[in-house]
Parts: sequence; structure tokens; C-alpha cells
Amino acid sequence: MNLSPQGISVIEDGVNQTPVWSTPVLASPVYSLRLMDSGNLLLLDRLNASLWESFRFPTDTIVLGQRLPVGMFLSGSVSRYNLSQGDYKFVVVETGGFMKWRGQNYWKLRMHTQANVDSNFPVEFLTVTTSGLALMGRNGTTAVIRVPLPPSSDFRVAKMDPSGKFIVSRFSGKSMVTEISGPMDPCQVPLVCGKLRVCNLDNDSENESCSCVDGMRLDASKNTCVPVNQSLSLSVSCEGSNISYFELGHGLSYFSTRFTDPVEHDIELSTCHDLCSKNCSCLGVFYENTSRSCYLVKDSFGSLSLVTNSKDNHDLTGYVKLSVKKPNAPHQPPGGKTSFPLTALVLLPCSGFFLVIALGFLWWRRCAVMRYSSIREKQATRLGSFGSGDLGSFRIPGLPRKFEFEELEQATENFKLQIGSGGFGSVYKGILPDQTLIAVKKITNHGLNGRQEFCTEIAVIGNIRHANLVKLRGFCARGRQLLLVYEYMNHGSLEKTLFGGNGPVLEWQERFDIALGTARGLAYLHSGCEQKIIHCDVKPENILLHDHFQPKISDFGLSKLLSPEESSLFTTMRGTRGYLAPEWITNTAISEKADVYSYGMVLLELVSGRKNCLFRSRSNSAAEENHQNNNSSTTTTTSSGLVYFPLYALDMHEQGSYMELADPRLEGRVTSQEVAKLVRIALCCVHEEPALRPTMAAVVGMFEGTIPVGNPRMESLNFLRFYGLRFAESSIVEGGNGESDNMDFHRRESSNSGGYRQSASYVASQEVSGPR
Repeated sequence: MNLSPQGISVIEDGVNQTPVWSTPVLASPVYSLRLMDSGNLLLLDRLNASLWESFRFPTDTIVLGQRLPVGMFLSGSVSRYNLSQGDYKFVVVETGGFMKWRGQNYWKLRMHTQANVDSNFPVEFLTVTTSGLALMGRNGTTAVIRVPLPPSSDFRVAKMDPSGKFIVSRFSGKSMVTEISGPMDPCQVPLVCGKLRVCNLDNDSENESCSCVDGMRLDASKNTCVPVNQSLSLSVSCEGSNISYFELGHGLSYFSTRFTDPVEHDIELSTCHDLCSKNCSCLGVFYENTSRSCYLVKDSFGSLSLVTNSKDNHDLTGYVKLSVKKPNAPHQPPGGKTSFPLTALVLLPCSGFFLVIALGFLWWRRCAVMRYSSIREKQATRLGSFGSGDLGSFRIPGLPRKFEFEELEQATENFKLQIGSGGFGSVYKGILPDQTLIAVKKITNHGLNGRQEFCTEIAVIGNIRHANLVKLRGFCARGRQLLLVYEYMNHGSLEKTLFGGNGPVLEWQERFDIALGTARGLAYLHSGCEQKIIHCDVKPENILLHDHFQPKISDFGLSKLLSPEESSLFTTMRGTRGYLAPEWITNTAISEKADVYSYGMVLLELVSGRKNCLFRSRSNSAAEENHQNNNSSTTTTTSSGLVYFPLYALDMHEQGSYMELADPRLEGRVTSQEVAKLVRIALCCVHEEPALRPTMAAVVGMFEGTIPVGNPRMESLNFLRFYGLRFAESSIVEGGNGESDNMDFHRRESSNSGGYRQSASYVASQEVSGPR
């Protein structure tokens, strides 16, 4: 290594050789070199200002305290002895840390079993600390993703290893101790076994073994599996007539299919092959039989892995693109002349004559079919009826899988087990041939008249992907009946879990996570989608719970699929009393703030563990009645013990008695400060004026602590007192049951087109907009 005023240069084998590495051109001459205690190597000028530092130019390693900013990467070396840049990289992007092999993702940091996702802020840099590994955001003040490790004063480093693994280790004084290694499954490393070889992990020894599939053999010189048939080769060809595809078989997975979207959905296998044949960089395809999705493998083919437990990947079949060697050209007679028999001279003109007649007939028949199809399409559009067969001609990006009615009929055993019902239709449990559980929703009266419009709306819903939104797997259209196929949520709805009383009580942290997840899902619908979506029916029945009580919002984006008699886009709104915002009964434009109001009501129910209208017997409500008689509170109870809980929450907020609102089943496992935070957020969400309600993105910030929790404005919450009073009166008339099923709520026209009505105006309208 040579230090000069121009910088550092590394020369191999003596002097007068070309440097194998050197620092870039610097702004001024180098005066000194300094190695800091942190491990950062600095080049300084005469004034001790930094001209270059090693921390800004990482190779395969970062050390304790060093930052790896977004857009930069660690690159593993070719081998432990060849230190030039290899194909494995760890890249930091705004959404996290990814590992890549020749441009293809194969692992991400959040997949590690110890990783915690603490916030949804954009990532700014990766750093190694004394307590672990962290992806930081907000100028380094907030952890986005953390992998915690036991606190240690030992020197800790993170390295992209030549083996394709990302390793965090610490120096114990004698040797390096590995603390984090990813991927944890060695078979997930793209080239662990070589090209097209199958990796099989032995669970007992945790060692991998490599082999070729049947029909292929190992070429040891290239560490690659090649076809046994010598007339086939792996060389890429763009000549369609010389291309063949070799099936790899079932039970195999390929790393890139977990991180990339298919190039096409709902296509035949032959079409998938054609897409690859026309692409010179395509080396093979993976085809998912259930969804009929097509994945292309481009530029480089890595190792395969044997699937033993995952049911999903058994549906994936791989095909390798092969070149077929051309047979030798036939021998020509001397002189280049070939015999031309007399029979051919006779048959050729006759064949041409009959060919012209056949083409003319086919052209006439095609015109007749087109005229018939045009008439049939006009009739179908006029009647608003279209079957699944009519949809095949539309190629709309993002359109999910199209199921046949018979498939869903068989999957649900003729719609045997109904697991839910609501304003949008009934829901049935089903199971696909690959053992995937599904939920099938029947919508009997949809309001879309054209096939193009129908497909576009389904594609919009199918394109929405978020951890807190139920995924649409596919659809089926038969006449006036529309069936939507969703992923199955094994814990049912929040309504059954929170109010059912049969299962275990939701702990406070679980309620907090459900509230935060629901807020994130709504925030994505309002501001994260390409097209803003207003849910219009946020309630516990539409919040489903998956594994570990992860919340997922259902029924979003369905309002445009309803008929005019049912649609909120016309004169009515289908909803549930108690969750509809006040603006539904005025002439005020409906915005996403209507969802914020409904969310606030749901949040109050999560805090209390009871519905927003509670019926209590005299023995259970004595304490509340005594409290009501001893102060001027306007909390509404009837002689039957009916309580409008949002008003009760408002009274307790004014008095600072937040523990009165907590679910008594929690038995002290929650603090007053925790309850106060959620109650204040909920009351801010139910302000009468939509402009005073926070956005759902702001609600998420309040939960995460990045935005201060707002103070509810009492003047904008007084309308709850009128709601409670009117509800008590209507409850007596209805028999005091305190509940009402789904109803149609009509938006009233108003001559006052500007501003909002006074709170008293809602009293006269309570029959259609009041609490449940």
C-alpha cells in the first residue's frame, strides 16, 4: 500500500505496476492518514479536514456504529481467496434490507425469526449497534426494523459472506461468534448447489445435499445439471422451432417466485411457454396451476429446493427452456438437381383450387359468427348479465383468477357451510383442491352492466395488497350472480371475538395491535392505493382476524359492485346503526372522513369490550345510575338500563375517569394512561365536523407516537348528547332491545348546501342515523 498526496494505491508484486485499487481523485492533496477507534480510515488535508473515509465506501462489511445508507450495498467476494466483487449483495432500500443474486431478490431482513417491525417510516440506513441490528428512519431517531441481540461491549460486525449469507458476528476475544445468519435455511441461497441442482435439507444434521432431477445428469466441470438426452442443450435460442421445455416435476420451489409477481395471471401453460420462447433472456418458467400464473426466470438460473412441508409450493411446476439440435440436412443428388414427379404437377393446381374455396368458406363463417357475437354482447349488456365465459376476451392488468361456478360449488360442498352474512351478501367456507381454505362471498344483485366495467372494478380490488386487508384470490360471474373468493381468516370477525363471550378475552396489547392494524389498512385505502377507496361500512363484523389475531379489513371496494337500489353511490347507504357518520343524513359530500368516524366508534368498543349501545339490568347498572344521579352528566339511560356508550365515554373523559371505560374482564391488566390514549384518539375521530377529524395516516402516527395525540374538541362532540337522548326514546318504542339489524339509511336532501347543520337537527333524523 502506498500513501501519496494523491491518496492511497495498492500495488501487487513490487513497484512500477498498475495499482489494483486506489482512492478516487481528491479535492486537495493528502497530508495525513488516520485510523479512528471506530475503525474508520480517514485521509486528511493540511487543515485536518476529511478528504476521504472508508466508512463511506463499504465493500462486504460494516462495523459497529457504521451506517449503510439507502441505495448502497454490501457485496460478497467471489470466494474467501478471490476478494473481487461477487454476485451476492445486501441492498438497503426504503422498504427494508434485501439480499440479491444477479438482480433477483432471495431474502429480506424482516424474514428473520427475531426481526421486529417497529414502524412504517421509510428506511434511511442500516447500522450495527451494541444491542443488535437496526434499519433506522426519521433522521436516525426511529427504528423501522430491528433484530435485537443481547447487549454486548464486544466488537460487532455485519458481513455479506461469499457463501450468500448475511452474517452478524462479534469478536469474543478469541474468535468470531455468529449471532445472526440469513437465510436460516441454506437451501434458500440461490446457487448453494449449482445451476438447476436440487437442494435437500436434512433436518437431523441440518446439512444440505444436492442432486439432479430425473432426466438430467451432473456436468461436474460446470457444476450444472444438463439433459441426459444429448439432442437437447441448455444453450439459449430465440428460434421458436428449435425450443423445447423440460418439466422439472412437482414438489420443487425456486427462490425468485417468492419475491416477484407473475408476468401474467389466468393463462394456459402453452401461453406461458410462448412468452418465454419470445424472450431471448428467458431461461425457463414456473407455472402455478391453481391460479394459472406464469413466472419467468431470466438471465440466470440458480438452484432449486425440495419442498417437504409447504402445501402452496406443491402447486408450482418448473420448466427449463432447451434448444433442440437440428438434424443433418438430407443428401442432394449430384449437380444439385432433384426429381419432380409428374403427379405433383397435377395435384398442385387442384390443391390450390380447393384451398381457395375452403378459405372463402371460412371467411364467410367468421363474419357470421362475429355478427352473432355482436348481437349477443349487446343483449348481455342491456340485460346486465354476463357469465364467466364472456370474460375470457378481456386482458385487464391485475385481474385475479377467474373461477368456474362448478369449482366453487365443489369447493364449498354446494355452499353448505355459511360463516357470515351482511349487506353485501352471504359468505361460505370452502377448500380448493390444493387444500387452500377460502371464503366465498355471494353478491346476488350487482350494479355493473358492462363486462369491461365489471372486470375493471374487480381488477382494482384484486390489485390491492396490504398486510391488513383481506386478499381477493379470484372471482366468478354467473348471470346476475357474482362470487368473490377471498383468503380464509381462521379467527373469524372481531365482532365474534370481542363480543362472543365463548373464547378467551382479548388482552390489551392484542386490542392495541388490532386497532393499529385496522388503522394502517384504512390509511392504505385512503392514501396508499392508486385510486382512493372509501370503505363506507367500517364495523367489527368487517374486521377479520387471522393468525395471532392479525386484523384484516374486508368488504372494501365493493360499493361500486352493488345495484343502484343498494349502492351508496346513489341515494342510499347500507350500513349498521351506530357506525355511520353524521354527514350521511345531510347534503354534505361523503369523504374518507366518514370511515374515520366509524373507526372511532370501533375503537371505543375495543377499549370497553362492549357494543356502543349497552343494555344493562338494574343489578348491573346500579353504580352507573348512582353516578348519574350525583352529577350533572347527561349520560342517557332508560328505565330498562340502556346506555349509549360513546356519550358515557365523553362524560368519563371530561372527568378524567378513564378506568371506568376499560373492559372489566381485563382485571387491572391495563393502565389509565393506556386507556386514556385510545379514548382520546377515538373521540377525535368522532368529531361532528369531518374537517376536525384526523386522517387515518395521522391516527397511525398517534398510535406509534410519532404524532402527538390530539385533544378532543368538546363543542364538536355535544351532538353525542342528542344522539343518546334520541336513542333512549327510540329504544323504548322498539322494545328496549338496544340493537337493530342492518338497515338502509337515506341521505336527506337539504336546501342549506353550505356548512354543517346544528347538532339539534340530528334529533329529528335519529331514526335513520342513530346508534345501534
